[in-house]
Amino acid sequence: MDTFEEFDQPIGPEKSAGAIIAHAFEIYKGIFMYGIAAVLLTSLISFLVQPISGFNSGDLMEEMKDNGDTFPSLWQVPGFTLYAGLSGLISLLLTPIYVGLIYIAKKYNLQEKISFGDLFIGFKQNFVNIIIYALISSIIIALSVAMCVIPVFFVFPLLLLGYPILLFENATFSEALSKSFSIAKDNYGTFLGAALLGFLISIAGAALCGIGIIFTFSFYLIVMYSAYCAFCGRPRPIILK
Repeated sequence: MDTFEEFDQPIGPEKSAGAIIAHAFEIYKGIFMYGIAAVLLTSLISFLVQPISGFNSGDLMEEMKDNGDTFPSLWQVPGFTLYAGLSGLISLLLTPIYVGLIYIAKKYNLQEKISFGDLFIGFKQNFVNIIIYALISSIIIALSVAMCVIPVFFVFPLLLLGYPILLFENATFSEALSKSFSIAKDNYGTFLGAALLGFLISIAGAALCGIGIIFTFSFYLIVMYSAYCAFCGRPRPIILK
C-alpha cells in the first residue's frame, strides 16, 4: 500500500459525526451537479440492459393492474432474473464512477480545478481492487440485510472509509477493509452517527415522489470523504502511472 503525506494544516472536520456531516454538506453544495451526473449516468447504462434481458417493466405494471395492484413474484416475471443479474454486474463495474465523485470532493475541498473526466479516475486508479472491494462489501451488506435487516445499520459504518482508502492510498481491497474496520471500530460511535445521518440524507430525496433521490443519493459518498479527512488527514496527491 502506498504511503501518503501527513500535513499539519487542517482540511477536514473534527472527529465528530456532526462535524463530518456539516463538512460533507458544504462540499456537496459545490459539487452536487457532478453527483447528479454520476447517478444519471449509471442509471441510464443500467436501464439499457432491460431490452437485452427481455424484461419489460411496462408489462410488469400491466400485470399488476390485471391482478388488482397485487405485486407479483418478480422471479416469475419473464426476463427479470437475467435483468437482475446483468444489472447487478453492470452496477458493480460502474462503481469507479462513484469513487470518482470522492476524488471530485477532494479537489473541491482543496480548491483544485475540476473536470467532468474526474468522475472516471476510478477506472485508471486501482480499478481491480475497487471492483473486488465493492463486491465483498455488497456481500457483507446483503448478508446483514438477510439477518432481519437491522444488523446492516451496525455493519455499514465499518465500511465507511473503504473507497477513500482505495483511491487515495492505492490500497488493496484487503488493506482497505482492514484499515476501515480498524479505524471505525475504535471510533464506532462517531462512525455510526455519521453513517446513519449520511444515509438518511442520501435517501431523503425519495420522499419527493421518488425522483428526488437523484439529487441526494450521492451525498453518502461525500460523507466518506469527510470522514477520511477527519481520521486519516489530507489525502496524498494521486499520480497516475
